[in-house]
Amino acid sequence: MCGICGVWGGASRDVISPMVDAMHHRGPDDSGVFGNGRIVLGMTRLAIIDTSTGGHQPMQSPDGQITIVYNGELYNFQSERALLEKKGYSFRSHSDTEVVLRLYEHYGDDFLHRLRGMFALAIYDQRQGPGRERLLLARDQMGIKPLLYARAGERLIFASELKAILASGLIQTDVDPESLRLLLTYGSVYQPRTILRGVKMLLPAHRLIVTNSGEQVERYWSLGLDRRPELRRAHYQEQVAEIERVLAESVRLQMISDVPLGAFLSGGLDSSLLVALMAREIGNGRVKTFSVGFESEGQAIDETDHAERTSRFIGTDHTRVVVTANDVRDRINHIAAALDQPTVDGVNSYFVSLAARKAVTVAISGTGGDELFAGYPWFAEMVADDLRQRNAQKWKAVMRQAIAPAVHLSVFDDLSPGRIQNRLEQLRYTTDFRTRYVESYNIFGREGASRLLSDTLRAEARAGRSAFHDLGQVDELPHGTPIERVTGVCLRGYTTNQLLRDIDAASMSHSLEVRVPYLDPVVAEAALSLPDEAKLGPPAAQRGIDERTYRESGTKRILLDIAAAFLPKGYDSITKRGFGMPFDSWLRGSLNEVLLDSLSEDRVRRRGLLNPVAVTAIRNDFATGDQPWPRPWLLMMLELWFQQVLDRSRSLQVKETRTSPSDFLERHKVA
Repeated sequence: MCGICGVWGGASRDVISPMVDAMHHRGPDDSGVFGNGRIVLGMTRLAIIDTSTGGHQPMQSPDGQITIVYNGELYNFQSERALLEKKGYSFRSHSDTEVVLRLYEHYGDDFLHRLRGMFALAIYDQRQGPGRERLLLARDQMGIKPLLYARAGERLIFASELKAILASGLIQTDVDPESLRLLLTYGSVYQPRTILRGVKMLLPAHRLIVTNSGEQVERYWSLGLDRRPELRRAHYQEQVAEIERVLAESVRLQMISDVPLGAFLSGGLDSSLLVALMAREIGNGRVKTFSVGFESEGQAIDETDHAERTSRFIGTDHTRVVVTANDVRDRINHIAAALDQPTVDGVNSYFVSLAARKAVTVAISGTGGDELFAGYPWFAEMVADDLRQRNAQKWKAVMRQAIAPAVHLSVFDDLSPGRIQNRLEQLRYTTDFRTRYVESYNIFGREGASRLLSDTLRAEARAGRSAFHDLGQVDELPHGTPIERVTGVCLRGYTTNQLLRDIDAASMSHSLEVRVPYLDPVVAEAALSLPDEAKLGPPAAQRGIDERTYRESGTKRILLDIAAAFLPKGYDSITKRGFGMPFDSWLRGSLNEVLLDSLSEDRVRRRGLLNPVAVTAIRNDFATGDQPWPRPWLLMMLELWFQQVLDRSRSLQVKETRTSPSDFLERHKVA
């Protein structure tokens, strides 16, 4: 695991060195730079596989014509290495990076189809001779590892983090108005955008090829239905056995490591099943597990009792970390900087990673189980919604289909509040799946985000834009059933832009690698070949799933049946709910002063991006209990990010905020 960066088009070590330094937390074990006048590449290394100097990067082919910097892990590197050795290739190390390099050397750009792992990489190829060099950037299929890039004149700059892009000193630091609107609407910036104008995120499953003639972005993989058609037709017990097999295989492959490895154990089904599979894999060994709990203000949402019960049953070496209000207050500035871009999420990942890093270098996470096996509440909601739409009178359905293109025209986005706008929004809701889906998860929503933007930004931000347009790119399975379509939108939207991005930034701020076995492409393709009834039991669509047990809700049916052989009796009677933290109490208590300062009318006005009156109303309404905590929290974290990242960059103070975790770890005696 590493941080990678580079500049194509002419640069020196004076440019790359600050970029590498800005990512020291991503790779404290080693660093390196390659440059030849045409390109300069840099990396910081967190040594996971082959911790010797044999894994040093940048790494070159034996003839010196191909150079790679690589961030990630290739879980099938051993089998791919064996195949290459049969073809006559020899290896100088035991590193997976060298296998990736030689795969490119042998297969060219199609090598990406052979990679089963998480990665962001850059390969510089000089084999065609002077003037015909090429640079290939690529990102893994599910978007687990980030890769950002920007143009600065004739130069192309790329890096694993926005802070490293800023450290180059080559780009402007203007906030992108449309990205700001997306952040306010959904809680995260939707890729390929980033919070800064002109800086892009390479999309998952895409590659960017750069030559002297220009650049081209290509997709090399996509989500797909029924790539294993026999699975949909199989008997249910055969489906259970096959999903268990592919999931166990993913866990086995992702446990490959030359350094200590553990797991996050929240107490929910997804992480518990993974830990049980890990324990089966290592036999008599004890898996190190970690969970986050709270003091009295968070007792209602604290699930660590479930985690400890599961730990005792499986036999793990478990650590429960209590996060206090003071912990969050003392670290809030570092959290804002560590997350790399403003977001509504990431605090839980920050603290569990901080604790885990004391004992392990790699942690397994259950992220992805809800997305692939219909675990979130909005799966059942969208199934019920689809049923209502299909049961509507036929003439109404025909009319909706006919007027759908017109009601989503952007010319209607900025209508003034009133009867016409209300009617338009009703029509947009009834004619579009994406618009209805967004009602299940947003922060300020379309109208709230519009009110918050300053008048000078509204037009460029496309204030009032419909979710029909915002989610067009992430609606990757538009012809699937409601469950399949939600899986696509969720994976490419919420999961990619919020969960995975925040997990990567938060964990790597503590030099911890996090792996996500559910999001293995092989597991994803198997899950997308299952019938709906294998994921969501029929009753769930009628009765809803809030405050229901796993078994009552009908969610993740196939995972529940797999888990029956691994987890304690009664595991399926636990209430199904997402992981939460007591943000409401924190914002009213230890963080209240930070909140009031961040959202003061004078500070908002000087920043010039948001409407001070609208922000003040949010702050005051939260104080009286009329606003949910995510709204003031997001606005506070946005301002703190400006202070800790953007303002520091603008004043040329590019040295990262780096605080020692020892006080937190010592206080909680994390072993």
